[in-house]
Order: sequence, then structure tokens, then C-alpha cells
Amino acid sequence: MEIFHISAECYPMAKVGGLADVVGALPKYQTNAGHQVRVVVPCYDTKFKNENNFECVHWGTVKLGNFDFPFSVLKETTDKLGYELYLIEIKELFDRPNIYGYEDDIERFFSFQIATLDWITARKTVPDVINCHDHHTGLIPFLVKYAYKYEKLRPVRTVITIHNGLYQGWFGFDQLHYLPEFDLIHVGFLEWNNSLNSLAVGVKCAHAVTTVSPSYLNEINIAANGLESLFNSVRDKSRGILNGIDFEVWNPAKDQMITENYAIDTLEIGKQKNKEKLCEQFDLDPEKPLFSFIGRLFEEKGGDLLPQASALALSENFENINILILGSGNAQIEEQLLQLRNDYNGNYNVFIGYNEELAHLIYAGSEYILMPSRVEPCGLNQMYALRYGAVPIVRRTGGLRDTVIDFGDNGNGICHDQASVGDICYSINRAVKLYDDKISFNAIRKTGMAIDHSWERVCQEYIEVYNLIIEKNEV
Repeated sequence: MEIFHISAECYPMAKVGGLADVVGALPKYQTNAGHQVRVVVPCYDTKFKNENNFECVHWGTVKLGNFDFPFSVLKETTDKLGYELYLIEIKELFDRPNIYGYEDDIERFFSFQIATLDWITARKTVPDVINCHDHHTGLIPFLVKYAYKYEKLRPVRTVITIHNGLYQGWFGFDQLHYLPEFDLIHVGFLEWNNSLNSLAVGVKCAHAVTTVSPSYLNEINIAANGLESLFNSVRDKSRGILNGIDFEVWNPAKDQMITENYAIDTLEIGKQKNKEKLCEQFDLDPEKPLFSFIGRLFEEKGGDLLPQASALALSENFENINILILGSGNAQIEEQLLQLRNDYNGNYNVFIGYNEELAHLIYAGSEYILMPSRVEPCGLNQMYALRYGAVPIVRRTGGLRDTVIDFGDNGNGICHDQASVGDICYSINRAVKLYDDKISFNAIRKTGMAIDHSWERVCQEYIEVYNLIIEKNEV
């Protein structure tokens, strides 16, 4: 089977969040399973792009309304990622360091989708499946079905995978002329709530819809930023598939980014050495349990709760805990977290920004990983934590509900129900007591390390979805 994954992100080429990790891993395991897999992302000005070799395999011009943008398709020459990686180079629009956040993002991702389909159409053969990821590629299922210039692609089956349904890619009717020509009888597929909505388009037109966890599929039928009724209406073609993690990248026994490698039978010694390195770097006490947060500092992730929750937890347990935060996002939250260093020096620290190597060391050196998310479609951090013998402390939502069971129910973590300062601090207090019970604590950590969250398991579920829509052969 020939599969194309189209995405705005793919690790290690370009990463903002979990979308990149999924698109960087799933194709590798589909390739290992015997399929021809190609990943297509925009050509941003990133370190990976500048440090690796690419060859041009196609070029053309994207017509966006009255504007013409030359584009090139660049292929990474070594297939070092375990699959074929292609970059869509449109220098006027994507030759920039950031992935998102520009005033012309609509034009940028419109052009990316059109250029990608132009190239696929120009190839001798067409793929069996195009798997689109989030709203940045949501127009592709519509264009494959209805744009005149892509008639060759009509047999291709399309899937849209929703990593976060809050972001939907709205655009105005004045931008409709950017799209390749189609019969206006189909314009209703583009509309939602008196606007044009890229994610809604993809959900309506794709042959299948997947979400990144079963619980998230249930949640978006209730709360989806205005698309609830749409998701209810397509439930029969939807499936929730829990993400996996790349066991080759996230393996404490082989991880080159951590100080000391370890496995289940060397858990205590290995984690302690990583913890000592981490505490030395951030002026923390290695004899105290370390609670860490890794992620974006936004309300969606519960980032706004961290300053007050950290201050309260440290006030109540000053002699018993350390807290370390790695993240960036809302400037006000960042400033509040930085100010806490003055009051809790020696027990608390923060790194504003993101560093992949540091993230690996934090998983390896922490006893607990905090995830007080309001929204978490799947979540990967809790899986990384479990893999590295760190106990996740999570709010029951989305994929966190599917992967973390409270230790009071013979599970692998600590769970709470509300995204609140009180619930976070209560869970931290429970964690301190659990830490003092070394036999139970280590048993829970070893149980977590043994759980199979690998992509091998997940890969087959995606293939089942692909086979199903190919067999149905619907228009």
C-alpha cells in the first residue's frame, strides 16, 4: 500500500508539539510493516533542513488567486528517518524560522496543500491513501474529490487525523478564490456556521476520521469549539486510535541524551544518577522527590495553574519536594514562574523555552511528571514518563484518561478530576506519601516501564482503517 502523510509538522524537521512526534514516528512503523510511506511537510528554515541533504524531484508554480508562487519538492536523500521525507519549498511563504504565527498563515498552508496535490497529480502513479493531519491539510479531501485539476486523484482514499480539534483554520469567503476551480454546487462542504472552516471541510469530505485517542473521540462530540454536531454526524466513519511513542527514540536503556542509561532492573540507580545531574544543573536537592512539568504554558495545558499550584505546594511541602518546569508560551505565565525562583531558591527552578535533550533528562531524572491539562487529545508526555519510570500526575481527560490509572485503583499514576490548583496540590500531597513508601513506589514505576505504548501496536489500527475505506470504494 502506498501512503502519503501530509502535515504541518514532523519531528525532527519541524516541531511545535505532539503532532510532530506522531508524524515523525507512525510512518516509520508503517514502512517497517511493508508499506510505501511518504511524508510531506513545508520547507521551513530549520536546523534539520540546513544540516541535511536534499534533492529536487519536482518543481512547479502554485496559483493562489492572482498570485503565482514557484515551488520545489525536495527529497531527503538518505531516508535516514525510516521513510521518504519530502519538503514543499515555497520561498516567499515558508523560508522562515517559525512554523505558525504569521499574518499570511492561510495563504501559506493553502499554497502548501495545492503544491502537494499538484506534485502528487504529476506523478506516474497515485497513492492508495492520503492521511491528512489537522486543519492545515483539511482542504485536501475536498480538493481530491471536487477540484477539476485533480480528477486523476479521485480513486485516492483520504483520512483526516485530528490531533487537536480546537484549532480549525477558519478563513473568509474573500479567500475562496485561492482554491483551484471546482463546481460551486459543492461549496457547502466548505461552509460551517457562516464561515469557511478547514477542519470541518476535512471531516466532511474525508473517507475516514481518526482522533488520537478513544476518549478524545467521545469528548469532541460534546465539546469541539463549535463542531460538536458535525462530529456526531460522522461518528460512523470515525475511530479513536491511541497514539504510540517511538520506542527507539524514547528508550532509557539506549538514550544518548541522558546521563546514565538504565532498564527496569536498574531503575533506582539509573534514575538517581540522572536526577543528580539534573539537580546539579538547576540547583535542586537530589534527596527530595522531583516534580516536573514539560510543555506549552497555555491554559489548554493547565499552564496558568502552575504558578499558584507550585507556590502552594512548595509552601506546604518546602522540606519535602522540588519542582522543575520546562516550557514556554504565555508571557504572563512565564513571568510568574520566573518570579517564583526568588521565593523558593533551592527547591524550585524553571527553564523558559524548549530543549529536546533537557526534556529527555527530565523524564529520566524526575519522580513525577505533572500534566494538569484542560484539553489533552492524546498526550505523549505521560507515555514518555511511564517509559522512563516517572509517575504521571494527570487530570482525567482525553488520552490521559485512556493511559493513566490511579495507583489507588492498582494503576500506574496519580489522577484528579478538575483542572484546579486544589486538585494539583492534593495530588502532589498524595505523591509525597507514595514516595515515602519505597516498595509501592518502585513497583508502580516498574509497572509503568513495562507497558507497551509502542507504535507497532498502533500502526496496525491505521492500516485497518485504510483497508476498510479502500474496500468500501466510496466516491
